[in-house]
Amino acid sequence: MNILIDGRPANVADLGHFVLSNYGAFTSMQVEDGGVRGLDLHLARLHAEAVELFGVAVPEVRLRERMRQALNGQSGRFSLRVNLFSDAVSLRAPDALVEPRVLTTLSPFACPLSTPLRLQTQVYEREVPHLKHSATFGLTRARRQAALAGFDDALFIDANGWISEGSIWNIGFVRGETVVWPEAPMLLGTGQALLQRVMAGLGLSSVTHPLRLADLADFDAALICNSATPACAVASINGHRFGPAEALTSRLIDAWRSNPCQAI
Repeated sequence: MNILIDGRPANVADLGHFVLSNYGAFTSMQVEDGGVRGLDLHLARLHAEAVELFGVAVPEVRLRERMRQALNGQSGRFSLRVNLFSDAVSLRAPDALVEPRVLTTLSPFACPLSTPLRLQTQVYEREVPHLKHSATFGLTRARRQAALAGFDDALFIDANGWISEGSIWNIGFVRGETVVWPEAPMLLGTGQALLQRVMAGLGLSSVTHPLRLADLADFDAALICNSATPACAVASINGHRFGPAEALTSRLIDAWRSNPCQAI
């Protein structure tokens, strides 16, 4: 793992504020020979996060430079996480308007999930759910609770009973040739967006609609997706089991790969 802050190796002084404060946001992407599928989506996310949390965007040219510095000319496949934070913003001084600093973490390529998942529902809604922010305590706790109960991961239901998102992924429900994505406060993931770009070419329709647990019986299958996993079938949610979805997930993975890698 290689960590840089503003293009330079991180030291203890640099990391102090980052470690002690979780005010910030990030995006994670999979890099293939210097390119990223959906790089435009990640850059747009970082722009929106910076403006909402710090009042000032990091110029795209600088973000790209920080990403290239993290790669340091290496070819191959890597996971790259880009965090935005600022030591000018704190509990004592929360109102600074400042361009955030950029922390990059380069690590081994993330293997996509492939085994159908057994999900446990939990009543939970991330704070400011439309942002991929750094406050991940609730997500980790939810995954831990699910694992200790014998499940693979957690699916979130809000206080009104609407299905939203998973711990680190989005979920879609399949009825015939249609994938229905839940409509609720949540993070709209880059993996979902990339699938939506290519689904029409497969003859699949993509719609968004409010969903409750009582609606699960209306669907043939379910799948999850994120930036590291184009599509992975869901075996069950609580006690409700879904039919096999190997053929569909294979089609979606191939279609997802048709999204071109965009050079950093």
